[in-house]
Order: sequence, then structure tokens, then C-alpha cells
Amino acid sequence: MPLALVAVAALVWLWPGGVVTEQRDPAQRPQRFTADVVTVVEQPCPPRPEGAPAGGLAGTFRCGSVTIQLTDGPDRGKRVDTEIPGGPGAPTLRAGDHVVVLFLPDSLSGRPYQVIDHQRSKPLLALALAFVFAVVAFGRWRGLRALAGLAVTFSVLLLFIVPAILNGQSPLLVAIVGAAVTMLSVLFLTHGFNLTTAIAVLGTLASLTVTGVLSATSTWATRLTGVASEEASFLNVAFQDVNMQGLLLAGILIGSLGVLDDVCVTQAATVTELARANPELSYGQTYQAATRIGRAHIASVINTIILAYAGASLPLLVLLAAGDQPVGELLTSQFLAEEIVRSAVGTIGLITAVPITTALAALAARPLSLRADSVAPRRW
Repeated sequence: MPLALVAVAALVWLWPGGVVTEQRDPAQRPQRFTADVVTVVEQPCPPRPEGAPAGGLAGTFRCGSVTIQLTDGPDRGKRVDTEIPGGPGAPTLRAGDHVVVLFLPDSLSGRPYQVIDHQRSKPLLALALAFVFAVVAFGRWRGLRALAGLAVTFSVLLLFIVPAILNGQSPLLVAIVGAAVTMLSVLFLTHGFNLTTAIAVLGTLASLTVTGVLSATSTWATRLTGVASEEASFLNVAFQDVNMQGLLLAGILIGSLGVLDDVCVTQAATVTELARANPELSYGQTYQAATRIGRAHIASVINTIILAYAGASLPLLVLLAAGDQPVGELLTSQFLAEEIVRSAVGTIGLITAVPITTALAALAARPLSLRADSVAPRRW
């Protein structure tokens, strides 16, 4: 309860009064509408001018026109013609596709509506409903509480963490407070108000503290600036009040929290079940048995973390490898150094979570053994 009160007080203190961003007239913002593709007519693209470099992107451009019927906006129901979108990542259109169009009244081509993407609301909604059904069908009431915890996580992230960072608050401090509030809310909401959950909360907080200290030390030692990706560079230019190095630390903490609470809850529940199954186990026996389970869990989770980071950055890894750089330069580059720090710090935080949580849970489970002593003599 004292930790929860401190976290809530810090949340109120850091709560953003309003995101400081450049306010634009809504009338000047590009308007987006939805439309249905009626027909697609492809035509040969004009030849490249003489002397133009033969780049590898030529095959990504498609020429021709597409007829769309607008499904919302002031011209709803109207059919208009526009160019087929081309270039890297451009959507491939077929008749019947539901698309998103951008309205540009001052377009030089004379066609104000430009197709920019597919409209994915229906398949995403179907996938979300399948996800909810699977969680509730298997987890039942606990699954429903887990979904409520997920809603709390997104609320804290979107309503507090992101606006507070944009307002110029310390990203590391905001991440610590946001992670504490999220963890306290989600763990108790999902697993109930009991001693096992309380031990998991304490173990997660302790491990998160270790992770924060290690991430700050590693970032300082490796001289990471937090500006390695294209998105970070754009953010650094657009919002100069944001501390990019602190944002890197905040990302490491938030990314580690999801795996830390998993390990801590598992260890706390394991110790509780061991103590209930055999109350005659001593503190040391309970600790050793639960630690063996924790080692097996950590051994698999470590590979999960590395694969998750590698999968998220796979396109860049392929691009860097294609550059034929020496391995030493590749591993010490800004981007890969960030990923190495994330993986190493997150792994060390997970490893510390096992003994800390197991020790606290075994100590809390000691009354079960004491009650067993009053019923039957202990075996020596």
C-alpha cells in the first residue's frame, strides 16, 4: 500500500496538463476518407530519361489509373479517377478493395484524391474479437481480468507516458512511475489481492530497479545517444525538448516490465504451490526447488528476448549485412549497440528476478511449514 500511494502521488505530480505540440488549423490538415476500388487500368510506364541511373526501384512503380467510389466525406457516392499508387510499399490495388484516400485540393496532377493505403478496420476487428474470445474461453474470469489489465496498460501508456514525455518531462522518471502504476494495477487486477501477488509485485519492483540502474550505467558507458533509427532522428528534430537518451532508458524499462512480471508471478506462484503440496519443506528446500524451475524458465525466456529484438529489427539487420561491413564495426554501430544493451540489460534483470522473488516467496510461505509443525512432527 505505501508503494501504491507513492506511485499514485508521482502519477498525479507528473500528469501532463496538455501536450505541447504545434497546433495547426484543422482546415489545413490533409483530410482522409475511405473509398472502394471500382476498376484498375494499368499502362506502360514512360521510359526513363537518358542518363538517369538504373536504380532497383523501377519495378516498384506502376503506371495507370484507378477509379474509386468514395464511401464517406462530402463527395460520398461519387466516382473519381486517380493514379495507381507506386513506389516502395505502395498498396497493390484490385477491384473491390476498400482503401484510404487523401484529399489534396491543390494537387498538381488535377486529381485531388490519392490512394495511400488499404482500409484494414474489418480484418483487424475480426482478429481482435478472436483474441478476446480465445483469452476468455481459456482463462475465463481470470482471462477477462487480464483483458481489463491490458486496457489499463494501454491507458497509462497513451494517456500518461507518451503525453508526459512530449511535455518535456524526464522520460526515465515518467517510465518508472508509469511502469509502477501499470504493474500494481495489472498484477492485482489479474491475479487478485493476495500474498502471492504482493510478493510478485515486490520482486518485480526490485528487479525493475536493478534493470534501471544497469541500463543507465550501460547507456553512459557505451555513449549511446538514443538517436539511432530514422524515427528517433525525426522525433529529435520535431520535438527538441524530448531527452532522447532518457527515452532510450524508458524504452528499456517498459520493454523489460512485461517479461519481468511474467517471471516474478511464475516464481511466486511456484513457491506457494510447493509449500501447499508439502508444508514440511524447509525454507532452503523450497528455495532450491523453486530456483531449479526458475532456471529452466529463464533459459527459455532469454532466447525469447533475443529473438524478439532480432525479429523487430530484421530488415535493418539484412541491410547492414548487405553493406559488407566488418563484424566488429557492425556490432558496435549505434543501432546494434542499442539492441545489444537492451538484450543484455533485460536478461540480467530477468536473472535477478528469480532469486529475489523466490527468496521473498519462500519467506512468505514459511507460515505454512509452521502450521504443519503443529499438526505432525517434522522429519529430520
